[in-house]
Amino acid sequence: MINFVICEDEPLLLNKYINEIDKFMMRYDTDYKCYKYKGYDEEWKKYAQKEDGFKVYLLDIKTETGSGIDAARMIREEFDDWVSMIIIITAYNEYKYEALEKRLMLVDFINKLSNFESRLQNALSICMKNYDNRHKYIRYTYKNNIYNIDLKQIIFIEKEQDSKRCVIKTISNTYIMPGTLNSIAKNLDDRFIKCYRNMIINLEQVESYNTKEGKITFKNGESITAVSRNQKKEIVKYVRGLR
Repeated sequence: MINFVICEDEPLLLNKYINEIDKFMMRYDTDYKCYKYKGYDEEWKKYAQKEDGFKVYLLDIKTETGSGIDAARMIREEFDDWVSMIIIITAYNEYKYEALEKRLMLVDFINKLSNFESRLQNALSICMKNYDNRHKYIRYTYKNNIYNIDLKQIIFIEKEQDSKRCVIKTISNTYIMPGTLNSIAKNLDDRFIKCYRNMIINLEQVESYNTKEGKITFKNGESITAVSRNQKKEIVKYVRGLR
């Protein structure tokens, strides 16, 4: 999930930004949501401090309740958030060097009066690259233990027979996670596919696929043969580098 946090006090411009975001996100199979604020009030601060997945901020320099540069500093220094993406959009170009001098790790400083559409699309592309390359985790609690498993380490997830639990097999360990396969799948990304009714695999961990035997061999040497007809083409496409 990508959360776009937009601060703009002019409704017309606010709608333009949302339209550009919608246009950009049509290219991706990724869930997203837009949060709209007119200024940097307590409601905005409350959300900015909230841990809510991957955030992309679009900040106006001047609003009735504060400055976008101060808001960016707040995100980085006060809220200790150095992961979220920050884009400044303003008609005041004279603030550009001030923003850069503060070393706030801005994606871009965009002039809203000069071809902002193409600049915004380029800035959103940078944000998406960061989203795709970041480490992602599946987090859950089981028997009073809190687990935080890196998705790239997962080889496959298999439903336990006659149970409401699943087995998560990683490169170095095996975990038990409560829940159905479908409910767990909601926490995964597009590197994972359901290769059979009781198993999800991580395509990035697949080393080879024997189409005759229907055998998937993973990078750690383990193998499975549970592959549905519907997913054979998807696996072949990935192994051949076409996906």
